[in-house]
Amino acid sequence: MGASDEFPDTLKSASVFGQAASVPFELPQGRYNAATYFVDRHLKEGRGGKVAFIDHRGSYTYRELALRVNRAGRMLLDLGVEPEQRVMLCLLDEMYMPAAFWGAIKIGAVPVAVNTFVAPADYAYMLRDSRARALVVSASLLDRLRPALAEKNYLKAVVVAGGAGNGPPPGFSSFDKLCSEAGEDLEAAETVADDVGFWVYSSGSTGEPKGVVHLHSDLYPTAQLYAAQVLGLQESDVVFSAAKLFFAYGLGNAMTFPLHVGATSVLMAERPTPEAVMRVMKQHRPTIFFGVPTLYASILADPVLDLSRSSDRLRLCISAAEPLPEHISRRWKERFGVEILDGIGSTELLHIYISNRLNDLRYGSSGKPVPGYEMRVLDETGRQVDEGEVGDLWCRGPSVSPYYWNKRELSARTFFGRWMRTGDKYVRLPGGYYQYAGRSDDMLKVGGIWVSPAEVESALASHSDVLEAAVVEHRDADGLVKPKAFIVLKPGVKASLDLADTLKAFVKSSLAPYKYPRWIEFCPELPKTASGKIQRFKLRAGA
Repeated sequence: MGASDEFPDTLKSASVFGQAASVPFELPQGRYNAATYFVDRHLKEGRGGKVAFIDHRGSYTYRELALRVNRAGRMLLDLGVEPEQRVMLCLLDEMYMPAAFWGAIKIGAVPVAVNTFVAPADYAYMLRDSRARALVVSASLLDRLRPALAEKNYLKAVVVAGGAGNGPPPGFSSFDKLCSEAGEDLEAAETVADDVGFWVYSSGSTGEPKGVVHLHSDLYPTAQLYAAQVLGLQESDVVFSAAKLFFAYGLGNAMTFPLHVGATSVLMAERPTPEAVMRVMKQHRPTIFFGVPTLYASILADPVLDLSRSSDRLRLCISAAEPLPEHISRRWKERFGVEILDGIGSTELLHIYISNRLNDLRYGSSGKPVPGYEMRVLDETGRQVDEGEVGDLWCRGPSVSPYYWNKRELSARTFFGRWMRTGDKYVRLPGGYYQYAGRSDDMLKVGGIWVSPAEVESALASHSDVLEAAVVEHRDADGLVKPKAFIVLKPGVKASLDLADTLKAFVKSSLAPYKYPRWIEFCPELPKTASGKIQRFKLRAGA
């Protein structure tokens, strides 16, 4: 009997995690392979002819998805990949990614999704760190990886996906050719729910990327508790995520969430510029859109990008990666008639664990805990702080990573069973809402009082001339910490000393005076991760 045949019997009720987990759900246990649930199940449930994915080449049904997954898995087996060995995926958002990701999982190997925008030195580090035995890379990204491939690593095969002409250069294999020669049938490996299923490298907002390990059983809770219960995702939905598949936010948005309910996902291989995103919205008419605050702000900055350029079926927008300023939420609703539900998630917890809801939305906050996840806001001594006080956010839930790869000390400081120290500062508000107050390593103590960079950034971003703002610590002539702001102005606005003074006064008028930035530096763009998170450690280094 195949693993897919046994799937319904491998689920049992999970224990609840705190009061926030009052909604029961089924947590995978025992023998379980995630690919049999997220891919093979749909054929048995009659969705074989339904469109699962759309990319720039065309559309693919659930039957075609299952076939491509089987061929990709057989290809990896033919290359000598064994269970538990890592397969690095440096792939654009197109059909190759779902095929390779689920193909690796189905044979019991461990796909490792990596950022498609980083430098060769980062790829070399991740290849060494992961000890990947195979690499699947998009043809257009091969040149970027070549310097990393010249270094010593554990690779046995490099497979190139896509491309034109006569195939990949000498020394590399063709994904399409190998898959065409592979068999169509593939039995799922006899994995269990607690087997390592995949890794996602952290986006590096605080420095060196970390290999975040996740289990086969981690995908289901995020899809059921957040996508199905909070967002109300349905089989009839068409999902479009500007956030890419190689990090946890995009992996859920565009892959596991739609596959959980049998919906359709639109993939976009190119960079998510405002123009490109709105073109896809108009062409494919998604019902749910996932973005990041920077993208929403950039779209709003262009008055040409209005409702006529959007999807006429859009019913819901989601934001994560950075806190969403209230003024962006309100302006988006005014222009497009759709709410943005802001939330917070992390690679370590796989997806969003605090979120706003359509029927329970508080602008400027991250919302309330997702069912199944419990929060605590603690001070340095481990005492829970009162409402309105800033503290360290801890989260407990069913999708928490067991550890960071090869980082024992950091793992010991981060993971405590199902509990995780998130590294975020938060404030509990009346009514059960949570408000972001910055990263634990970003918080500033000015004159003995904690200052949240996020609060100052939000105030600056509400000025009509400001597109984006990031605030970090800087020491004055006396060596005392004060806020410094890096500002990206809207198109057509010129930087000047007068404007800097105006922005300082603007912050003073809306926040406590000690919170205003003592220095303002105008810049063409802010350093960000591919997920849109501002890399404040780079700004601090140059401040």
